[in-house]
Amino acid sequence: MTRETTGKAYVVGVGMTKFEKPETRDWQYWDMAEEAGTAALADAGVPYARVEQAVVGYCFQASTAGQRAVYALGLSGIPVYNLNNNCATGSTALMTARQFVEGGIADCVLALGFEKMSRGSLGGGSGAGDFTTSPVARHYGIMAASHGFEASPPTAQIFGNAAREHMERYGTTEVQLAAVGAKNHQHSANNPHAQFQDVYTVDEILAAKTVHRPLTKLQCSPTSDGAAAVLVVSERFADEHGLRDRAVEIAGQAMTTDTEESFASGSCIDAVGRPMSRAAARQVYERSGLGIEDVDVIELHDCFSINELLTYEALGMCEEGASGKLVESGATTYGGRWVVNPSGGLISKGHPLGATGLAQTAELVWQLRGQAGARQVPGARVGLAHNIGLGGAAVVTLLRKA
Repeated sequence: MTRETTGKAYVVGVGMTKFEKPETRDWQYWDMAEEAGTAALADAGVPYARVEQAVVGYCFQASTAGQRAVYALGLSGIPVYNLNNNCATGSTALMTARQFVEGGIADCVLALGFEKMSRGSLGGGSGAGDFTTSPVARHYGIMAASHGFEASPPTAQIFGNAAREHMERYGTTEVQLAAVGAKNHQHSANNPHAQFQDVYTVDEILAAKTVHRPLTKLQCSPTSDGAAAVLVVSERFADEHGLRDRAVEIAGQAMTTDTEESFASGSCIDAVGRPMSRAAARQVYERSGLGIEDVDVIELHDCFSINELLTYEALGMCEEGASGKLVESGATTYGGRWVVNPSGGLISKGHPLGATGLAQTAELVWQLRGQAGARQVPGARVGLAHNIGLGGAAVVTLLRKA
C-alpha cells in the first residue's frame, strides 16, 4: 500500500554533458559531474550553497565517489547519498530527491548521475559461465533454461532472446525491430549531446554486425561516458526564488521491482522487466490522474530495440504484441501520436548507466519548456520517462509544465 505525500516537487534546473565513447575525452568522473552539475545550477539560477542534500548515482566507481563528484561544486558539508541501482540508477536518484522534497525533509536537492565506462559490451554482473553470485543470477537462469547460454554478451543475449520470443509469439519482424533503431538514430541527428548523430536506414541497421540474433549493433545501446544533473525543489522554494516560469512538476512517479510474474512464466520477456514497467506505469497514472493519452513526449529505456517495443506495451500505448506494428506505423515519431526518444534514446544518445535516467529528465524538461531546438515536439505539455535496470528496478516518471 502506498502513502500519499502532501508536498509537490518541481524540476527547476537540468544539465548534462555530451555523452562520449569511453576514452574519447580526457576527463575523470568528477570532471563530468562538475560540468553537468554546474549546468543544472546555472539553468535554475541557484547557487550550490542553496542545495541542502545531494543524491548521486553511479555503478562503476568506488563507495563515496559521490562526495568527490560534488566536491567540485562546493565544500558545503551537506549530506551526500551514494546510489547504485543498475541501469535505473539515475531515475532512482531523481526519485530519492523528489521524496526528500515532497516529504518536507529539504527544499532544494541535487540529483546527479555519472559513469566512466570501459569500451566493449556490458557484462552481466559476473564472469560468463558463473552467474551464481551475480545479482541477476535468477534472471539469467530463466534465460538458460529456455534458450541455453551462448557466447554473445550476456545482456544483449537475454534481451535478444526476449526478441526471439516476441517474434515467435506475436509475429514481430526483424524489420520492425530495426525500425526502432532507425527512428532513434534519426532523432539523435538533432541532439548535440548525443554520442552518435549518424542516420541509418532500416536496411543498413539490418546489415550491421549481429550482436545476438536478431539484434544488430545499431539496435544496441553503447557503453558511454557522461553525466547528467537535475535540481529538484519544493513549491515554496520555487515561489520564493521566482522559478515558477521554468518549473516542471513531477506529477507522478513510481518504482517497482520484480514480482513472481517476472519469473513464473519462464519467459525472457518477463525476466527483462515488462511486468515491472507495466506495474510502475499503472501506479503513476493512478497517482497523477493522467494517462498515456495525455502524454505528448516520451523518453524510454531502449537499451535494445526490443525493449522499446516491450515498453510500448507496458505503458499502454498498444495492445500486448502490437508494438511492432505501432513503430512501423509512424505513431512514435514526429507527426505521430507520440514522439518517443527525441533525444535519440539510449541506442544513439548513449548509455552511461548512472546518468541515463537524469538525462531522460533533462530532455523532457527542455521539451516541456520549448527549449529543444530542432528536435522540439510541438506543443508538448506532458512528458513521460521510463528507466529500467535488470536485477531489477523500473522507474516511471510523469512530468508536467507547471
